[in-house]
Amino acid sequence: MNADQIAALRVLLAPTGWLERTRAFARALRQSSRSPQGLLVLGTPADEPWHMTAHLADESRLAGIPELEPTLIRWAPPADAPPHLRHGIDRLAAATRTETLLVVSGQYAPAELLERLNDVRKIGTTIFALDQGDAELDGLANEALAVPPQSSPMSFDAAQHLVTAAVGEPGGQAGRSHGSYPLEELDDDDGDYGPRHASHRADRWDGPAAHSAGRAGRLRSRLARILDTVSGSEPDSA
Repeated sequence: MNADQIAALRVLLAPTGWLERTRAFARALRQSSRSPQGLLVLGTPADEPWHMTAHLADESRLAGIPELEPTLIRWAPPADAPPHLRHGIDRLAAATRTETLLVVSGQYAPAELLERLNDVRKIGTTIFALDQGDAELDGLANEALAVPPQSSPMSFDAAQHLVTAAVGEPGGQAGRSHGSYPLEELDDDDGDYGPRHASHRADRWDGPAAHSAGRAGRLRSRLARILDTVSGSEPDSA
């Protein structure tokens, strides 16, 4: 998702209140991160948040905010992984009060993850959660942004883009020229978090046929069509 797509998404979401929610979450995340490379990013064992980590690294560099430089925490990193991709789950035991843990979970957090978060919370590390409405995970977090598929007008993937695009904005205001950048622009040879390390899955979520879900689904469809237009994608002929 590039800067033009982010701008189009913001315009469409402005009346819904979701733009303010993602910006408030991003501002809190920026204010919480107080030490260089002290932003720890963690997903579930089945879904590591490569995409959001890559964009946070980009925003940290472009905005000149070393406190936002993410440290990706992995459940089972291979022994031959590059140093910046070799931080295992035991890294959480060394977390401090000056660090922030961002949990990105598009599925319900497993028991092992919840137990780890409970331990981190006791240490005093600030916990942020970006999820799809996981009550147990949100209950452990100091700050949470739930994007329920039944009622949210945007996908979970789009929410990640909005948060990362807003996190480097001065004072949380829109209008930065660089916005957000496609993962393809990140070069693995420079030590960034790139798609060659793991495939990125951009999930689209559909809710039940309730009235609120129907409205959210229609807005999601409209957003998708407009983003296709902005990006120059051709609609299916079928």
